[in-house]
Amino acid sequence: MGKRIAFYTLGCKVNQFDTEAMRELFARAGYETVDFSQEADVYLVNTCTVTATGDQKSRQMISRAHSRNPEAQIIVTGCYAQRAPQEIASLPGVSLVMGSQDRGRVVELLESMGPAQATLCAVQPLTEVRSFENLEAVYENRTRAQLKIQEGCDRYCTYCVIPYARGPVRSRPLEDVRTQLMRLGENGYSEVVLTGIHLMSYGKDLGAGIGLAQAIAQGEGVPGLQRIRLGSLEPQLLSDAFVKALAENPKVCHQFHLSLQSGSPSVLRRMARRYTPEDYAACVDKLRAAMPGCAITTDIIVGFPGETEAEFAQTMAFAERIRLSRIHVFPYSPRSGTPAASMPGQVPKAIKARRARELSALAARLEAEYLESQLGICQDVLFEEEKEGGIEGYTGTYIRVWAPGGAASLGKLLPVRLLQAREGYLIGEIQQAPQ
Repeated sequence: MGKRIAFYTLGCKVNQFDTEAMRELFARAGYETVDFSQEADVYLVNTCTVTATGDQKSRQMISRAHSRNPEAQIIVTGCYAQRAPQEIASLPGVSLVMGSQDRGRVVELLESMGPAQATLCAVQPLTEVRSFENLEAVYENRTRAQLKIQEGCDRYCTYCVIPYARGPVRSRPLEDVRTQLMRLGENGYSEVVLTGIHLMSYGKDLGAGIGLAQAIAQGEGVPGLQRIRLGSLEPQLLSDAFVKALAENPKVCHQFHLSLQSGSPSVLRRMARRYTPEDYAACVDKLRAAMPGCAITTDIIVGFPGETEAEFAQTMAFAERIRLSRIHVFPYSPRSGTPAASMPGQVPKAIKARRARELSALAARLEAEYLESQLGICQDVLFEEEKEGGIEGYTGTYIRVWAPGGAASLGKLLPVRLLQAREGYLIGEIQQAPQ
């Protein structure tokens, strides 16, 4: 009987990609995947270090795994492992520590360890990392897959620890992007999400003339691939030519996650973000002019050091003005080693929590208004699963839609008239029988 392995992922979609890629490696080696709540022979915890909560939760999951089976081998990987490998290695039960590189060797490294061997710390110093870690595309569900095409960041925003945990910019070569997309199309995946730590930096290390637009273009002519969805984008890097290329590509989903972080110009300066609120607004206008009805989603940090009530009010007003369709709200969390952690004017926890509640309430209202604005419109929906007597899927603008239907419609991209709004999703009616 093969060994049983359980996985736990914290953090972003890039981490989810990395975990699923490692899961496939273990499956090929004969390991059986079980739920993290079950007893396993091996536990793998893919950590996040964006916030102090991420560090804490990572330690909790490592402890939980050790409690479930004190004899199990525990693998810890991800950003927290890269940033604090010795701290991780000292935790009870940890067998193997890996950071942000070489995860393609995870099975080999684990199985090379003897039963009595002390913890192996296989974290590669980021100063030595130059090549893209070639993990294959992974499957999010039966219709959508993720493909990581970019790793690392060189922006060094004052609040962010990720450049220290993920290292320099590395990009998947264009020919490999094409190969992975072809493989996904052949295996029946209709939608691929292109992800990266700083996606707009794709190609910086590959030579002149190669950028994200060229990576997206690798999907042209791929049989079976109907949609390409993009991960987080930086507003100041969206040139007119890039937006035009997006608008002219029928496979590109019209949902764009543009990092905002604050609607206050003074807070953005302290964050070392490279745009102003007006730059962001101009970018949104550009996208909406080229692709009417597109969805703009974002992240916003509240309670950044020195943030006054007036600055927070600027963020609230800006979010309302832009009519964002979804906002992920984060209270600021100081990270050791970043400039913001030692800035004056650290905002009390209670004030950060109150501001997060106020912005979340605005976000919920804006999302509801966006959903209401779509009623009566016909949009293509890629149906992914049977649910509550019908089927459920997503529009290109990433609206969740439920409609009457059966298994014959799963995996199909079908026109749906959007008829009723519910909390967080819409009810629709399929306008064309599945072929």
